[in-house]
Amino acid sequence: QVQLVESGGGLVQPGGSLRLSCVTSRNIFSFIAMHWYRQAPGKQRELVAAISRGGSTNYADSAKGRFTISRDNGKNTVYLQMNSLKPEDTAVYYCKATAPENDYWGQGTQVIVSS
Repeated sequence: QVQLVESGGGLVQPGGSLRLSCVTSRNIFSFIAMHWYRQAPGKQRELVAAISRGGSTNYADSAKGRFTISRDNGKNTVYLQMNSLKPEDTAVYYCKATAPENDYWGQGTQVIVSS
């Protein structure tokens, strides 16, 4: 059973920064790609950023220039550095791992951007 555990969420003021972490219970190289999604109240879950096994990244337009996805293979961890946060970034952020056999999701971490 693969487990993903997110952390790093919290309350931050507009313009602030947070770094989310997602630790996997399996060697991160076993996954084709790692993703960060988010879901705001009353909205559909949306892709924020992704990083492939080879290190290629892509971002939602709303995240470009403000968010950075990265990975530490030795720690089986993927990160989402979020800068210049806005109230509209408020959401539950989820980590997803895409494996050849299945997709795996974490339980989510809440991010609230508010003054």
